[in-house]
Amino acid sequence: MSPMLPIGVATMCNPASSGGLRGACPPVAWPSACTCSLTSSVLNLSAAVSRSFAPMMRRSLIALATSALLLGACGGSPKTSTPASLTTTAPQAGSTTTASGKARIALLLPLSGRAAPIGQQMQQAAEMALFDTGAKDLALSAYDSGDSADTAVEAYRKARTDGAALVLGPLYGTSATALVPLVSQGGANVISFSNDEQVAQRGVWIMGIAAPPQVRRVVDRAIESGIRRFATFAPQTSYGEQMARTLESHVAVRGGSVVGVEFFDANATDLATPARRLAEETKGEGKLAILVPVAPPRVSAVLAALTTAGIDGRAVQFIGTGVWDTPSIGNETMLRGAWYAAPDPARRADFERKFASTYGRPPHRLATLAYDGVALAGHLARLKPGGDFSADAITSPSGWSGVDGIFRFFPDGRSERALAVIEIQGDRGVVVSPAPTSFAGRPTN
Repeated sequence: MSPMLPIGVATMCNPASSGGLRGACPPVAWPSACTCSLTSSVLNLSAAVSRSFAPMMRRSLIALATSALLLGACGGSPKTSTPASLTTTAPQAGSTTTASGKARIALLLPLSGRAAPIGQQMQQAAEMALFDTGAKDLALSAYDSGDSADTAVEAYRKARTDGAALVLGPLYGTSATALVPLVSQGGANVISFSNDEQVAQRGVWIMGIAAPPQVRRVVDRAIESGIRRFATFAPQTSYGEQMARTLESHVAVRGGSVVGVEFFDANATDLATPARRLAEETKGEGKLAILVPVAPPRVSAVLAALTTAGIDGRAVQFIGTGVWDTPSIGNETMLRGAWYAAPDPARRADFERKFASTYGRPPHRLATLAYDGVALAGHLARLKPGGDFSADAITSPSGWSGVDGIFRFFPDGRSERALAVIEIQGDRGVVVSPAPTSFAGRPTN
């Protein structure tokens, strides 16, 4: 593990339970930017908190500053290059700093429109990262990317006009895709919060947890457990079809066999016919794993249809994706014993507790992306005067360690994450195969 990032920073904006970055801007709809500048003084943080918060909030935020969730470059095997190599990388053309020498970072989030509640919580997580990491060389400005690609493009252009050297966000894949021409014309690099690998390309990275690696990880676990027969029961959607293709290709690589694939109408209530077809296709000797990439609560009805069709859940290992990674997954009794791949929940437990203590509610599952994104930007800002936000710096082979575990970016815009395999036991998920702690080899296309 690389040296930890400094602990204890203060910002000109304080977290508050009522919403966004306080001070110059309203908490939700921002027609322009609201900027947070960092200092490195723990005393300044304590003073700011003392002036602005009730005692409970004060205790929570001082705790954040003194027991931070740190993000830094990961060490690893001898084959893994070291973070030190980033210090010699020249900054990408167009990187800018403020008059005080702070690198400007833009945060593009849906602070208005249908996803505004998610955007607000991601914004609040970004505030926490400002407190928790020693990003004294960073000035963060947030922009409303709204619901549309056009709004995201407008926000990106405004951020570049304001001098942004790196853009974190937007959330939607369509919005991130719309930024590609601007980045290709020499604009600031983008680390989007999308998990759509079709968006990814050099200069526009995806930070979201992509679904295909989740399928590959849980298939690996099944193979290691002696399972060789696989099937898919998925909705007839682009997502469901992608999951089926991923399963088929990876099972072939691992020496297993796919014995059945059935799709169903995503809006149908009667799944009897496709369920019976799958039951017929999967008859045979040997334990079977069935991929069911369906989110709760819908997944319970899907599994019930399979049971009614004659598929014995006690003899089948159900496997899924990160759509099962929800706090309420333990309520889905049909999923008891099922496996899915996701970041180790223990890694983000402290973050979730501190977020809830500070803002009075648990964070949205996507909030960790904003937290880790800002923490990463703070690290890149310290690599050299003015920061190093080049592609070479972003794609550090050894990767980064955040509240969702270790991750790294590939030169082609994709990302890689170390995922655990989690079994649903009782009312919670239990890790049955830990996430790797380092990456081997160098990211390639």
